[in-house]
Amino acid sequence: MIHHDLPLIDLHRHLDGNVRLSTILDLARQHQLPLPADNLEDLRPHIQVSEPQTDIMAYFQKFTWMVSVFADEAACRRVAYENVVDAHSEGIDYIELRFSPWFMAEPHGLNPEGVVAGVVDGVQAAAADLDDIQVNLVGIISRTYGVEIGFKELEALLTHKDDIAGLDLAGDEANFPAEWFIPHFKQARDAGWGITVHAGESAGPESVWHALRDLGAHRIGHAVRIEEDPALVEHMRDAQIGIEANLTSNWHTNTVSSYAEHPLKRWLDLGLRATINTDDPGISPVTLREEFEVAAPQAGLTADDTHKAQENALAVAFLSPQEKQTLLEKKVKPINY
Repeated sequence: MIHHDLPLIDLHRHLDGNVRLSTILDLARQHQLPLPADNLEDLRPHIQVSEPQTDIMAYFQKFTWMVSVFADEAACRRVAYENVVDAHSEGIDYIELRFSPWFMAEPHGLNPEGVVAGVVDGVQAAAADLDDIQVNLVGIISRTYGVEIGFKELEALLTHKDDIAGLDLAGDEANFPAEWFIPHFKQARDAGWGITVHAGESAGPESVWHALRDLGAHRIGHAVRIEEDPALVEHMRDAQIGIEANLTSNWHTNTVSSYAEHPLKRWLDLGLRATINTDDPGISPVTLREEFEVAAPQAGLTADDTHKAQENALAVAFLSPQEKQTLLEKKVKPINY
């Protein structure tokens, strides 16, 4: 369940993995781009999943048609704007939207700096148009493109340094290790950004250690394999490292075999700073409310557990102490004497 005395927060949602089906159709028509179907229902199975894929790389294939419609900067701006609108309609109080400018730029050879500008503008315009939602952006370096492209991606993100709150490393974790990206993340820390890294999803505990020790991660995305190393679990608890858990996504990528097998309940029992998030709602069609109210109970979470997850999300969010306090105060109803 969702607890209304605390803000509803999503810390791990990919903006470029959350494009409305109707927008994909519309942008494809506008730019005369090929799609495997010309109506919503026939398009849906090419992009969305409702059951586990063979593995995470099969899941990644679902991005193909979604990113194919980023035909210009205006398309990037539109998708960013709609992400905020959709989060607002879910009742989310604070969201961190992450995106890879190179991944978005690649299909049509866009300038990645223009992608960043479009995303920043779209998010800021939506936040200004809507009440009661706060948004931060997290840039992604897509490790799958390699080290040199990683520098170009970082360079594009740094053109809007003050409009971005953090940096993430995503992509093929098993074949592109974190330690290749040490200089990139030093620059990000020097820029004052928070650090989160996808790790422990398709590689083991060593990948998480590298994210923490080499890249300076404050949070880990997914982290499902950390219990293979009890020393790592102990370190993450003592250092209060945030965990961005994604229940439905982990099931759909076949990272866990079912909600019941997900380690989130154990993490919360151990005192780890685990949180509940949506990951790629354009592919795994879920809302944050459904993650709390449908997936979490199936994963064994109690009402106390979901309360703790909401507390953890506020604690590890890329916000200043004052911003966190303001978010919390909005949820506390005034007492009438």
